[in-house]
Amino acid sequence: MNHTFSILFWLQNHKISPISGCAPISARITVNGKRAELSTGKKTSIDSWNHNTGRVRGNSEEARIINRVLNNLRNKIESIHDELERSEQFISALSIKNIYLGKNNEQHSVVELFKHHNNQIEAQLGKEYSAGTLERYRTTLKHLEAFILFEYKSEDYHLRNLNYSFISQFEFFLKATRGIGHNTTVKYLRNFKKIILLAVKNDWLTKDPFMGYKLSLKEVKKEFLTDEELNSIYIKDFKIDRLDQVRDVFVFCCYTGLAYADVQKLDGGNITRGIDGEVWINVDRTKTGTSSNVPLLPIALEILNKYENHPVTKNSGKLLPVVSNQKINAYLKELQNLCNISKNITFHMARHTFATTVTLSNGVAIETVSKMLGHTNLRTTQIYAKVVQEKVSKDMQKLKSKLTKKAIKRASNQ
Repeated sequence: MNHTFSILFWLQNHKISPISGCAPISARITVNGKRAELSTGKKTSIDSWNHNTGRVRGNSEEARIINRVLNNLRNKIESIHDELERSEQFISALSIKNIYLGKNNEQHSVVELFKHHNNQIEAQLGKEYSAGTLERYRTTLKHLEAFILFEYKSEDYHLRNLNYSFISQFEFFLKATRGIGHNTTVKYLRNFKKIILLAVKNDWLTKDPFMGYKLSLKEVKKEFLTDEELNSIYIKDFKIDRLDQVRDVFVFCCYTGLAYADVQKLDGGNITRGIDGEVWINVDRTKTGTSSNVPLLPIALEILNKYENHPVTKNSGKLLPVVSNQKINAYLKELQNLCNISKNITFHMARHTFATTVTLSNGVAIETVSKMLGHTNLRTTQIYAKVVQEKVSKDMQKLKSKLTKKAIKRASNQ
């Protein structure tokens, strides 16, 4: 787990006793820049205190007693910290202090717990979690911190005070104050719910405040390119290299179903020969970790061959020249205008196009499409099947209308 931890003993000079001339010695615990202070129960004079070592100077009996107390206190605090770290529990300056004082179930806070969770994810990047997952939790935390500051004029909030109303207000803040859409808001709340369940499992909360709170997504129409639109992009002669390269990467994903994070990391190790003797791409999806195996269709293979000896791919060791996600989506807007396509093209539309126009619409079984997309649940793929069904229905309605008009025309000519 990535965090900073330190213990400092310091003399409270502002509390010098006018009678004894001594000041109390305090212990300061710091975790990730957040502090909690403890009284050591000991006092000494300013002249006897060594600020550099955090101990009493000299070898007198009194000095040895005080320094022994400070050493014992340090050892106890370090033992508490080490035990929390070994058991992968929530660590903060306040939680260490409360355990030392025997009040370990009282003062856990929302923001510090969230940071603890994010630190655990960061420590497992590339193993259990992706950078995208960490970024989503970090973004949720930023919104949560802004909400607590806005609503409660505070930098943190006690777990024990969490209730249904807090969540409801947070949702309203995300939608009304931040201007975030419903589905994105629900995703942020689901991230937050995971943190709360962590607190419930550790008995820091006796009741889940999310109990009975509805977190349902609204159905969103998944945009995809038609055969005609995809072909117009594929055959377009771009005079600008960056647009030509972005088009190639986009079309490649339209014929493989790969997401941005997956096509970005493609290298020679992802290319194999299948049992059918054809070229396949095998990649573990960045988002879910599931395996995605896709046989390369002719257009996808043609694009790979085009960049086999390209300077960019030679230097990077990757199969395709993939720029940043932000740039690629900006360039796709230019591409969209140059190809006279009215739809709002985003890079993720390539994945939708593969699922609908390229595969399901051409009779590929939904189970096969689900496997190639690396979906963990067939229900996720069924969304695309529904889109295809709606398109078929609309096409059939148009055909029905044409046939009806022809029938009416024939009847009027008789």
